[in-house]
Amino acid sequence: MHEQELRSLLRQVQKKTVSIDEAVQQMRHLPVELLTSARLDHQRHLRTGLPEAVFGENKTAGQLIEILTALLRQKSVVLATRVAPDKAAAVTARLEGLTYHESARILTGNDRYIPKDCNRGTVVIVTAGTSDLPVAEEARLSLERFGHPIETVYDAGVAGLHRILAHSRTLQQATVLIVVAGMEGALPSVVAGMTHAPVIAVPTSIGYGTGAGGYSALLGMLNSCSPGLAVVNIDNGFGAACMAAAINRKPPE
Repeated sequence: MHEQELRSLLRQVQKKTVSIDEAVQQMRHLPVELLTSARLDHQRHLRTGLPEAVFGENKTAGQLIEILTALLRQKSVVLATRVAPDKAAAVTARLEGLTYHESARILTGNDRYIPKDCNRGTVVIVTAGTSDLPVAEEARLSLERFGHPIETVYDAGVAGLHRILAHSRTLQQATVLIVVAGMEGALPSVVAGMTHAPVIAVPTSIGYGTGAGGYSALLGMLNSCSPGLAVVNIDNGFGAACMAAAINRKPPE
C-alpha cells in the first residue's frame, strides 16, 4: 500500500464514505502476509518509499508462483529480479498479468500502480558497452516501476571517449546518474567529472582474465579520484536503482 493510497483511505473513513470494517479489510495484510515460502512485507513502501521486490535467483518456480500470486492481489507494482528464462516461462504459464524482460531477467506486473509525481528530476543511465546492458536494464526497469523518468546513454565507454563527451548536456541535466561498466571500470570516474549530480557506479562482471568477475572494475571505482561518486556491488543494477530512487524522490509533504 502506497502512502497516497493510505491517506486516501483514511480520508474516506473520516468522511464516512468508507466504513471502519471496510478499511480494516483493505489493511488486513499490513504489515506481513505469511505464505508457505515467504513473509511478504506489505508495509515496505510506507516505510521506505520502495515496494517489496522478489529476488528470484535460487527460488523455485513454485515458490515464485506462490509469492507473485499474493503480490498481484495488492495495489502495488510487482517486480521480481534475477529470474531465469525457464522459471519465467513456468510462472507466466500459470499467472496472468506478468511480463518477462529477458535481457534484464525481470518479471513485472501491476504497472497500473506505478507511482506518479514522486520524482525531483530525471535519472540518466549510462553504460560503457553493450555487454553491460543486462545490468543497466535491471536498473532501468526497476526505476520505471518506482515511478522515475529515465534517459539512457548506452555503449559510451572510454575506448571511444568522444561517445560520452557528445552527451555532456544530458549528463549535466540529470538529477542522479547510474553508470554501468566492466573491464577496468573507468567510465564512472569520467562521468563524475562532467556533472554536478551524484553518480552511482555499478561494476559488472564483464571482462577478461584479471577482470576477475568484476573485482577489477569494483576496485577501480572504489579508488576513483572523482568526487560525488558512490559504488554498489558487482552487477547490482537493482541496488543502484533503489539508491537513485532515494536520491531522486520528492520529500514527503
